[in-house]
Amino acid sequence: MIKFLDLPKINARFELEFKSEFNAFLNSGVYVLGQGVTTFEANYADYCGTKYCIGVSNGFDALALIFKGYLELGVLQKGDEVIVPANTFIASILAIMEVGLKPVLIEPNTDSFNIEASEIEKHISETTKAILIVHLYGQLCDVSEINELAKRNQLLVVEDAAQSTGAIDSLTSKRSGNLCDAAAFSFYPSKNLGALGDAGAVTTNNKALADVIFKLRNYGTSSKYVNDVLGVNNRLDEIQALFLNVKLKFLDADNAQRLAIAKRYLIEVKNVKIKLPVFNGLRNHVFHLFVVLVENRDDFINYLESHKIQSGIHYPIPPHKQKALQRFNELKFPITEKIHETCVSIPISPVMTKLQVDTVIAILNGY
Repeated sequence: MIKFLDLPKINARFELEFKSEFNAFLNSGVYVLGQGVTTFEANYADYCGTKYCIGVSNGFDALALIFKGYLELGVLQKGDEVIVPANTFIASILAIMEVGLKPVLIEPNTDSFNIEASEIEKHISETTKAILIVHLYGQLCDVSEINELAKRNQLLVVEDAAQSTGAIDSLTSKRSGNLCDAAAFSFYPSKNLGALGDAGAVTTNNKALADVIFKLRNYGTSSKYVNDVLGVNNRLDEIQALFLNVKLKFLDADNAQRLAIAKRYLIEVKNVKIKLPVFNGLRNHVFHLFVVLVENRDDFINYLESHKIQSGIHYPIPPHKQKALQRFNELKFPITEKIHETCVSIPISPVMTKLQVDTVIAILNGY
């Protein structure tokens, strides 16, 4: 069986370092917000090219804390509108709603699966105050055009960078996380930089925002038992920070391996029944997922399973059709709905062997 994502094999490469870090952690007696978190925050800020990184509990909390921070600073007000892709994981939308802001869903580009400036502009109103872009599947949005549009309309731009760790914008040569006003990352185990549990981070160059998020994530404290704002408990776990520090050193190499596999798929898969993703060959895509479109998804997945190839669906139900978001159920987003009806994610990871990649290509061509 070719696994969709072989997490044990991915993490086995770091077993000795993980054990060493765990033993040091165990003996330190500092289990919450210790040196591991501080070191990771410095390392990840340096990696992204930002002034600040705040380690938090997960990607959803990272997004929510960014918006909470802007609310605390008075930059946003409850009820302000935030433009967000209809085609995304539901967490992007839930985070906006969690803090009392109003999500405005819009359609993506059919090739990139991401939102673009021309569509965003159609939905800007007097109450629009921010844009949440999602670098879906690991591919960066066209941030230059979006930032220009935002500047003209005095809007914030926040990156949901959960899937794009390490991607580099071709125009600015800046990494994901350093492209807009602030960015939220998830280090869920399946991500390109994955922890061994839940973890996340916020990156920004805005000192005032960073300062307030550092407080918000830890009960609003500025120092022990001194609470400046109404905060929460969204701290990055110390042991996860230690593990992430180990894996961060190998992230670029892992992303390069993903890119090499993706290029093989794009060149060697030749089947009119399978629509391949559009990719310009630059470093703006880290292929967290390799997503193809097929008309008869169930048949295609069964075919793959019969040949011992696992696959995934990201995502089977668009957010606006979820029971949890009933207020959006009557909305129509035909592009988004078509993507969610036909998308299939095929195996891609830095530990796939050449034989496994050869096999996936052959099976896809035989469909």
